[in-house]
Amino acid sequence: MEYSKLISITGLSGLFEMVGSKTDGAIVRSLDDKSTKFVSSRVHNFSHLESIEVYTVRENVNLVEVFQAMAANKTALPAENDPKAVKAYFEKVYPDMDFSRVYASDMKKMVKWYGILKANEVELKITEEEEEAGEGSEA
Repeated sequence: MEYSKLISITGLSGLFEMVGSKTDGAIVRSLDDKSTKFVSSRVHNFSHLESIEVYTVRENVNLVEVFQAMAANKTALPAENDPKAVKAYFEKVYPDMDFSRVYASDMKKMVKWYGILKANEVELKITEEEEEAGEGSEA
């Protein structure tokens, strides 16, 4: 399963793999229960995980960088329903996070999503842009 095909859908919990798209929505597969269904773009908004950024005290970073830091750290994941433990976890794992702009609900969601990604053995990397190959031909 590729990280680039994973999306979050407003109003639905968990993560989904984009199986196909239509003009009025998308066919998605839940990573939790593996069910496949059509989701209308008239009712829901879709966010590719690759496009989500996290506020830091420096420049914003892509969500995958936070997931990679979580993978590199051997600290056990905190309970999602304990906001203090979740914040303490991120203070240790990713101290550059801007805790005044990243809400507790966002951190809770990152912990939940990381657990889903880990359970589904998703490789945490962004697909390389093909622009890099094309830049050398401009002369």
